[in-house]
Amino acid sequence: MKKHMKPWLRPALFTLGGVLAGLGYYYFVGCSTGSCAITSNPFSSMLYMGLIGWLLSGALTPCCSGKSCKR
Repeated sequence: MKKHMKPWLRPALFTLGGVLAGLGYYYFVGCSTGSCAITSNPFSSMLYMGLIGWLLSGALTPCCSGKSCKR
């Protein structure tokens, strides 16, 4: 069972971190006028930053220098 969860652990943690960062950004910075497309709503901010976190999890994954990379 651990073998099945290991490939999904890193993207899940990065996505969760992105969601929490989006919530923090909305809470501390946000957009008071409501004219900002991403930061005017907490759900859109969390979704956007979660997507960024998920994309970063794939970009920052270490890869072996051999013929093929098994993730």
